[in-house]
Amino acid sequence: MRRGFMAFDGHWDSRAAELRSDPGALAQFLAQGAARVLPVWRGKPQLRGDGPATRLGWVDPTATVLEHAHRPYLFLGLHDETPLFAADMSSWEPDALDRGAMAMFLDTTIQHYPGTESGLFFGELRQAMAHLPASDAALAATARAMFNWHRSHGFCAACGQPSQLAQAGWERFCPSCGAKHFPRTDPVVIMLVTYGNDVLLGRSSGWPDGMYSALAGFVEPGETLENAVAREVLEETGIRTTDIRYLASQPWPFPSSLMMGCVARATTRAITLDDELEDARWLSREQLLRAWSGADPDFVPARKGSIAHHLIGLWLAGKV
Repeated sequence: MRRGFMAFDGHWDSRAAELRSDPGALAQFLAQGAARVLPVWRGKPQLRGDGPATRLGWVDPTATVLEHAHRPYLFLGLHDETPLFAADMSSWEPDALDRGAMAMFLDTTIQHYPGTESGLFFGELRQAMAHLPASDAALAATARAMFNWHRSHGFCAACGQPSQLAQAGWERFCPSCGAKHFPRTDPVVIMLVTYGNDVLLGRSSGWPDGMYSALAGFVEPGETLENAVAREVLEETGIRTTDIRYLASQPWPFPSSLMMGCVARATTRAITLDDELEDARWLSREQLLRAWSGADPDFVPARKGSIAHHLIGLWLAGKV
């Protein structure tokens, strides 16, 4: 893993937006077998391999796994001169699902579609994100976020009637009133709050035991990023901040956010929790370094590949 790595911050050759309105060209890509399709089952991309060898499980347009796919497919664009699509497989119902495990913070279950090539499986993107190549991770995140949007926006927000997929999956059109609807991305601030040699981290209920991360919250209408950071930190911990600045961003398809990483300097230290956090605490640089190296069994830092992990790493390296 490269230093400063953030999952989903990569890109592919071209989104080829000009082809979204050309269904004939897209159909020809699929009919000629020139395209590759990524099956996605309830947010899980099809994968192959394990650990650092993990890759996306692209298939030919004629693959058996696509028998359950919703059509038309989502057109992702072109990469290495290959047309790329994603297919939503959510209607498929595997046998013997462990629904309890699937509802956990990290779903470690995998699903195999009957008759697929050996080694292919549907797996949790959170678990794979730190191992996928940058372009693979970005493609999978885009497909997951787009399918999440389609799943929750099946009806027109203007008139309430069913809407239809359009523009190769990048739009929804209402045949009743003519309204057009476009994919939504929720802006979220995630902030590293510092006070001298200490940093403020918190945890939510339901997280893995001992896991702490940077504070985060949604940007509200009419807010700047700086105002959102100050408000969220004050609401969640009672701590006031200043010197707020933006550092980096990360698409986060759980379900469809853009995480905007910031750093802020605290002007107070007393923590007063609201009901959003289970706990929050100040950690010294030395304490965090021990946890970062795995020497503290009672403290688990943010997951590798996340922007929170990236921000903490910058602070530990003295770059923030």
